[in-house]
Amino acid sequence: MEAQEMATHATENPTDNPFGVRDSDALEVVVFDGGLGDRYVLDAEDRYRAAYPGAHITHTAVPDIRAVVGPRLDGDDAPDLVDNTGPGSLPTAALASDGRLTDLRPLLEAPSCDDPERSVGETLISGVAAKGRFGGDEVWALNYAFTAFGIWYSQQLLDEHGWSYPRTWDEMLALCEEAKRAGIAGFTYPGVHPYYLQWTLYPFIAKIGGTDVLRSIDNLEPNAWRHPAVLAAFEAYHELAARGHVLAGSSELDHIAAQTAWTEGKALFLPNGTWVEKETRDTTPPGFRMTVSPPTGLDEHDALPFGVVWAQVGEAYVIPRSARNPRGAAELLRLMLGRRSARDFALGSSSLSCVRGALAGADLPSGLASADAMLAAAGDLVIAPRTDWYQTLNREVIAGLIGEMMACRITPAEAVRRIQQAADETARDPEIKKFRHP
Repeated sequence: MEAQEMATHATENPTDNPFGVRDSDALEVVVFDGGLGDRYVLDAEDRYRAAYPGAHITHTAVPDIRAVVGPRLDGDDAPDLVDNTGPGSLPTAALASDGRLTDLRPLLEAPSCDDPERSVGETLISGVAAKGRFGGDEVWALNYAFTAFGIWYSQQLLDEHGWSYPRTWDEMLALCEEAKRAGIAGFTYPGVHPYYLQWTLYPFIAKIGGTDVLRSIDNLEPNAWRHPAVLAAFEAYHELAARGHVLAGSSELDHIAAQTAWTEGKALFLPNGTWVEKETRDTTPPGFRMTVSPPTGLDEHDALPFGVVWAQVGEAYVIPRSARNPRGAAELLRLMLGRRSARDFALGSSSLSCVRGALAGADLPSGLASADAMLAAAGDLVIAPRTDWYQTLNREVIAGLIGEMMACRITPAEAVRRIQQAADETARDPEIKKFRHP
């Protein structure tokens, strides 16, 4: 169904069924089987069935969206709603450029399920629509979660040793030395997925050199990666590994193994996102007091004060252009964006929601509470680099070279040189659609 047709239905059916859903139509949903789980989607599907009793919903959770959904997008057999998330996610920008997705603006303009006087878009936090745009007014993806990234640790472990979270790199190195003497590594990370390191490295770069450094990187500007702040940040992280402050074998760990080593007390710090609290529930000991803080800065000469945080909407839901029931997919998303679903999602996944006020008055677990406090303290220091614009460049090339650097197989200078070369090649490639910050 074209976006115009969806918008027409939204006008003609302004409250209970804005998209003209037929309950005789089957609905297929494919979600990423990851840290946030899929309970929140299953619950919303139950509400969908209650509203449309004749509907048959097929729900599949998979660890690799590209492998399962990718081959189906070229035919007429695409799922109706796809959670395009995870290491095997499809490149949303490329799908949008190729015309293989449905414009979601009619969804944002439809009445919300909690208050028909307010549109769905009016109930969402700032930045949701913008993250789903790729060079035009169309909204190709609806990012459901609001994820904050940072350095995670056990407040109990720090208190036990009388340690405080470090704000400068000298303090970080000194703390890691003390931890080493206590038989604890300073850091661990999932070397199999080295892009986890970007979530704290990029705010570190911005703190050292200012946010314009990351803007230039996003825009593929010449020599953007050669800014001194980039090399300074790379050298600092490399120093952790070179001094033996990274848990042995981290370069070979996947995210589950790294997180488990961390909750077992083998390492102080872990770069990660807000989903980690849910993903580690089975291994987190009582009294752990999971906490997240902004990435440590370099020194007093940094361009920005302590508190720079990467936080953005994520968990990108898309409706393929060839979906057989896009009306049902849009309606399920509308139900998922109601306050009840958003609250259930946030509390069940220990993550933040894209729906305003979803957690008002809730009793939050320690990790989620600390993330909420971190964001409140950050204010204007929240950044959201557009690594999704060039997914192959960022997820595979840049992250891979950062991983090589952290494994001490290449130097920081070599990593910078090769990343700049890859960025320049992407900028010159006429087959890759380009995006720019205004």
